[in-house]
Amino acid sequence: MASKDQSNFHDFLPLMAEKLGGDGLIGELCNGFRLLSDSDKGVITFESLKKNAACLGLEELSDEDLLGMLKEGDFDGDGALNQMEFCVLMFRLSPDLMGQSLFLLEEALLQDSNFS
Repeated sequence: MASKDQSNFHDFLPLMAEKLGGDGLIGELCNGFRLLSDSDKGVITFESLKKNAACLGLEELSDEDLLGMLKEGDFDGDGALNQMEFCVLMFRLSPDLMGQSLFLLEEALLQDSNFS
């Protein structure tokens, strides 16, 4: 599912994290979830993703690509993404951000062990 749009996404998420901080980034991811979700069901369905994909510049993705995105993030197997699944997927799609997260986790664990 590697597309031009996905590679652009990788470039911007770490920048957003740097500019907004952790809480700000999570807030923006929650806003993105609300934008893409089905307001009646409270989850991102294939239909809601397809309908709202143009808002994120994803109108060129095929139905197969959109279904692949849903499948990749759907941990509970219900065919839709809840807010947590969406946020986890966004982090997983950004290797740079995952690397920064791992560094911060290791640093926090080291500090915690120094205080023990």
